[in-house]
This record gives sequence, structure tokens and C-alpha cells, in this order.
Amino acid sequence: MKNYLSYTLALIVVVLVGLLLMNHVPSISIFNKQMRKVDLLGDIRKEKVVIDSTSFLDTIPMPSVAKPAFVDSCKKGMICIEDYSDSTQRGMSLFYEALSQKIENKEPVRIAVFGDSFIEADIFTADLRELLQNKYGGKGVGFVPITSLVYGFRPTVYHRFDGWDTHTVTDSVYFDYSKQGVSGHYYRPTYEGAYVELRGQRKYASNLEVVDLSTIYFKNNDSLTLSVKVNHNEPIFHDIPASKKLDKLTIEDNIERVRWTVESCDSTYFYGIAMDGASGIILDNFSLRGSSGTSLRSIPAEMLKEFNALRPYDLVILQYGLNVASEHNLDYDYYYKMMLPNVEHIKKCFPEAGLLLVSVGDRDYKTETGDVKTMPGVKSLVRYQQKIAAKSNIAFWNLFEAMGGDESMASLVHDNPSKANYDYTHINFRGGKHLAEILYETLIYGKEQYDKRKAYEKE
Repeated sequence: MKNYLSYTLALIVVVLVGLLLMNHVPSISIFNKQMRKVDLLGDIRKEKVVIDSTSFLDTIPMPSVAKPAFVDSCKKGMICIEDYSDSTQRGMSLFYEALSQKIENKEPVRIAVFGDSFIEADIFTADLRELLQNKYGGKGVGFVPITSLVYGFRPTVYHRFDGWDTHTVTDSVYFDYSKQGVSGHYYRPTYEGAYVELRGQRKYASNLEVVDLSTIYFKNNDSLTLSVKVNHNEPIFHDIPASKKLDKLTIEDNIERVRWTVESCDSTYFYGIAMDGASGIILDNFSLRGSSGTSLRSIPAEMLKEFNALRPYDLVILQYGLNVASEHNLDYDYYYKMMLPNVEHIKKCFPEAGLLLVSVGDRDYKTETGDVKTMPGVKSLVRYQQKIAAKSNIAFWNLFEAMGGDESMASLVHDNPSKANYDYTHINFRGGKHLAEILYETLIYGKEQYDKRKAYEKE
């Protein structure tokens, strides 16, 4: 039999030579679309990062926002929070005051972080929570949705569930906006015996292992029976009368593990379970993959107000932008106009909370020559987000500048070990820890400055 291996080897060599030669073919344009230059080794070679010192923002008309005077005194190397609050004090003051008063009185200080996939699976928020709890006290992972797409990926809580229909505001099929809860979800048990089980993960942070309280949130239009099993104890049954308002059931113990089970129900909607300490910092992660933040207004005001009555917040952080920024668009006036009523909606529904808008971080892309650069729309979007905060009289933090500005995402990707993914868009848990430390130091500095200003006003 004739041996054809030499022909196969020759074909492989010809193909490889051809592909390598294609690296020298210049980029072409097809139907006014610039095609990326062939780069066979692009995925295994460390990309060249090009920083353009000339800002494209200087060439387009942009909203001008005057920073508050005290920001100019920010210490070297720090990007401070810009507080645009008016006489209503809906910036950082309410939060800083809560840190002074509630911590001293051993009351909980609650923070809600609304965001997109940038904080999914507790990335960034896990470390911010731990840092704040280490300083001010507190336990637990906070609010956890009934089900989750990333339940096996989230390191801060062991999360198991079964027997639920999940409905999300980003669903492409029918979604009843009037039923959604604070996280943009609602859940229905598919059979009696549907359950959710949570356990804190000590391997991530010691203050997650044992909590004081576990609370389940629901709205039952008819009678409801729940059982709750704490640790290895026998389950305790609770018969709950019908109520047309959002309701909760809380159990208090030294809780390492909790399992909530629906024993019987009819026409009941569930929203989530919390694992909290009785005092100190509580930080809830409300991440919604693919969200731009403009769906917040679709959450019924009555629902948010009822949730706030059961779980009042002292600070609400809004972190969006990954799903808005693009390579080519520099005009985000439409987004500015859409977000303003969303911010007002949150302000009205959480009247005792300070609001902090965190800008989009750096997001990079490969040019047609294979270089890695900051996506042109990012810096433009940051300016519009700053304008949203100023117009809404809330606080603003420039995450893009805080993480290093141009091509800082590429720097995180190429750190050893890497702090971000090769999509040049999403940070990983190491990157989340890095950015959480930056925001934490900024918050602590802001609290110190607030205390100094307050003491000066008393003199």
C-alpha cells in the first residue's frame, strides 16, 4: 500500500505558509466596513497596547459639568467621589451619616448595588462587602435571588434550588412587569416541595460562614405554608395568611445553613432570600446580565417602596454601561434622557438612601491592525454618566479614571496573574478585588472628609 503521509505533511506545510503570508496582506474595506487584518498568532501573542494621548472627546461637542469644589482637594493618586447633591442631600451624606449613627447604635447599614454582568456572581461586590464588614462589622452575603444562572460560579454562597419557574425582565418571551421584584425577577414554585438552600462560604470570607438572620421575601395572594430548616435541626413550619402586599418571614439563629421549602401555596410570587447579620454592613448584589439600567423604571414603584419598608437602604449604587458603550457611537444623549427618569424612580422609591452612580469602566477592542485600544464610546459615555449624576443631584464616581484610564482593561488582562478576561470587557475575581479596594479607600476618604466638614460647621 502506498504511503501518503508525505503528501499530508506537504499539504500542512503549504497551508501554514499560506496563513503566515496572509499576515502581510493589508486590511481591506468591504461595503464601507473595515475588515480586521489577518493575524494568525494574535490569540497567543501579547497584544500591543496603543495609548493615544489626543482625546477624541476634544473634537466633539460634549456636556460640560462643573465638579464640586471639594473634589479639587482630593489626595494625590485618588479619584474622589463627586457629590452633586442639592439641599435634599441625596448624594453621599445619608450614607456617611448612617455609618456614624447606625454603626454606633448597632443597627444595620444597608447598601444595594444595581448593575450588569460587570458585578455578576458577586464579582467586585464580594470584596467591597468584605472590606466594609471588616471595618464596620456585619455578616452574611445579603440578598440572594431564588434561582441563579451563576449559582455554581458565585464563591460567596452555596446556593441550591429546585422546583421553580424563573421570570426575568430581560426575557424574550412574555414577562409580567407588574409582578417583578427589586432584582428584576419573580419566581413561581412549580410543585409543592420547591426549595432554596443557602450556606455561607468561609473559604471566601470568614464573616460569611455564620449569620444571625435569614429572610425570605414573597407576595402571597392566598394562604401559604413554608418550612425552614436551620443547620441540622428539624424543619419548622409556618402558616402565613393571604396578603396582597410584599411580605417577609425572618428566622433568627446562629445560621450556617438554611433551607426554605414551599409546603403548600396558591398564587404566590417569591423574590429572594437574605443571609444577614443583625448589625453592621449589609451589601446586596442586584446584577442583571445584559442590562443598561434603563429597565429600573419598569419595576413598580409600589413594589420598590414595599421592599424598602421591609429592607431600607442607606446607599444605592448604580453601575451600568458595558451594554451601552460601543466602538463607533459617541453620542449618548438618548441614554442620558432615558436614564434620568430611572434615577428619579430610584430616588423616590428609596427616599432615605444616598445615591452613587458609578461610571462604566474601561472597555477595550482590537483595531484592524490588531492593536488594543479603549473603545471610543467609553470616554464619551463616562461624560454623559457624569452629566446624569449632576442633573439628578446625586453622587458620581469615575471608575474609568480610577482603574487607570486608557487601555487599563488591557493592563488588567495582561497582569500576572490576570485580573480580567480576554474579551477586554469583564474583570475576574482578582480584578474585582483590585477595584473594590480602590472604591473602598475612596469611600473611607470621603467619610473622613465628611466628618471634617461636619466638625468645621459646628465650630
